[in-house]
Amino acid sequence: MEKVQFVLLDNSLRAEDFIRLKVAAGFMDRPLKQAEKALENGLFNVSAYSEGKVVGMGRLVGDGAMYWYLQEIIVLPEYQGMGIGKSIVNRLIEYIKSTALPGTAIEVGLTAVKGKEQFYEKFGFSCGSSGMKKWMEIDA
Repeated sequence: MEKVQFVLLDNSLRAEDFIRLKVAAGFMDRPLKQAEKALENGLFNVSAYSEGKVVGMGRLVGDGAMYWYLQEIIVLPEYQGMGIGKSIVNRLIEYIKSTALPGTAIEVGLTAVKGKEQFYEKFGFSCGSSGMKKWMEIDA
């Protein structure tokens, strides 16, 4: 598989790219206004750019204190297997660690697309009855 250059940018995801990536990954198309509101209400997002084009994304939703949820970790099919998804998840986890309250325990959850559970297990997530989750201790 050919290696591509990419860069991650924080909180730069546009609603149009959000919708385009979701549709490319086989998810339902959404109205632009709904996507704009979802991005506005999220905690944090990261976009992967290659040659000026958004080729991947990931979002964090939740309360930003006890519960964090990885949402829409999507990499265009032709860019999968190149480390982009791993970089996106690592950036989201870094953000959690840098903004969660020191000295607390938090829960990070996600729902993996069937067959992608192993990808998230590499980050310490485990399967449960309500999706995948990971407990993290935030250093004081």
